[in-house]
Amino acid sequence: MTPRITVLGSLNIDLVSYVPHHPLPGETLTSTHFATSPGGKGANQAVACAKLSRASDLSPASATASVSMLGAVGSDTYGTSLVDSLRSYGVDTQGVAVRKDGKTGVAIIVVDEPSGQNRIILSPESNHSLSPADFEVLPDPKPDLLMTQLEIPLETVMQALTTAKRDGVPVLLNPAPAQKLPESAYDGLAHLIVNETEASILSGRPESDLDHLAGLESVAGVFLGRGVQHVVITLGGRGAFYATKSGTKALVQALKANVVDTTAAGDTFVGSYALAVVHAGEGGFDIDAAVKAANKASSMTVSRKGAQISIPWKDELR
Repeated sequence: MTPRITVLGSLNIDLVSYVPHHPLPGETLTSTHFATSPGGKGANQAVACAKLSRASDLSPASATASVSMLGAVGSDTYGTSLVDSLRSYGVDTQGVAVRKDGKTGVAIIVVDEPSGQNRIILSPESNHSLSPADFEVLPDPKPDLLMTQLEIPLETVMQALTTAKRDGVPVLLNPAPAQKLPESAYDGLAHLIVNETEASILSGRPESDLDHLAGLESVAGVFLGRGVQHVVITLGGRGAFYATKSGTKALVQALKANVVDTTAAGDTFVGSYALAVVHAGEGGFDIDAAVKAANKASSMTVSRKGAQISIPWKDELR
């Protein structure tokens, strides 16, 4: 049976300006290029799972996972565009609510072209209409993995975690943008994927601790001590560090890439990792192979402009 991944999270339209450098306070810049594209951490991760599990021709026979999206958009053209985009990549959108009187979330993104680094301003809009009551029961069929982030209300995420735990559904949490979480969020959590900033904020350790291997082990140990089974800390150009409840740990070096735009790179990493989880089944998960595959996929994403469009298809990674 094809494994099922359900993604609970945000759907935003990305308004992206590419500039020669990030503007200084009071500075007005003329962008070299502007683009409007579907985005949002939740939607991006759903697309990453879908594209990385399918050939680019979307042939049904090529699909190695079934991916569904849970979220909310407004009854506007942006909302229609987001849902259409998800469907075009093979994502099941039956769980995406359309708020009649709501607006679709918007992310204003400024990309520094020389470095590819971005800065983002997020207006959540309908994303924040998702309430805990909506997730006291997970939609059937129950997924093999539930993925979620923090661009929707924290209390809604916590309810989804509680429901998944009750139903025996493993969860991959990507707590971005970072905010303090209750201890119960970590207890029994199957997979936690954080970047350096998120790891620092959530662990209470200075970001400088992540500059060396001993510090990475210590910070990961904080999360393991709270009950997480697998911890991955992504480190940008340095690669990614992982540690597990069973004691396995390693720093995996990043692959060389021509960095054009880092938008959706982290979401690609998470999507690739999630596929490795559901394809492994009971007891067969190889976290080292999962992190290496995720590094490879995200290195391709950063070499292209855009969010969902930059994520590679399965057949592009051969």
